[in-house]
Amino acid sequence: MQTSIFLAKLMGPVALAVGVAALVNAAVLRQVAEEFMASHALIYLAGLLGMVAGVAIILTHNLWVGDWRVVITIIGWLMAIGGAVRLILPQRAEAAGHWFLKRPATQTAAAAIWLAVGALLTFFGYFH
Repeated sequence: MQTSIFLAKLMGPVALAVGVAALVNAAVLRQVAEEFMASHALIYLAGLLGMVAGVAIILTHNLWVGDWRVVITIIGWLMAIGGAVRLILPQRAEAAGHWFLKRPATQTAAAAIWLAVGALLTFFGYFH
């Protein structure tokens, strides 16, 4: 349980900040995403860092339980898989990014998901 609380304290505020940034600075983040997708080096680096972070989470917190802690595990697996896709298939990751940017509602939906996940993890990390 200590690992879960530590990871919730670490990941919760970051997820909240990402969600708020996506809502408050939507135009800036759109530009950042366009610049990011124009650089295969950045896609590769993001894949490497994402996969390392995801595998680290999986190695320390691979809990498939019926409570809030499973959110951390799912995030770890999504990061590892997403990182691997960016490393192995950077063109596919770039295409997915362009698909995402063509649909402005997806940015709002992603922000809402980040806010919800961030609020959940922050609550259980700091207040539960």
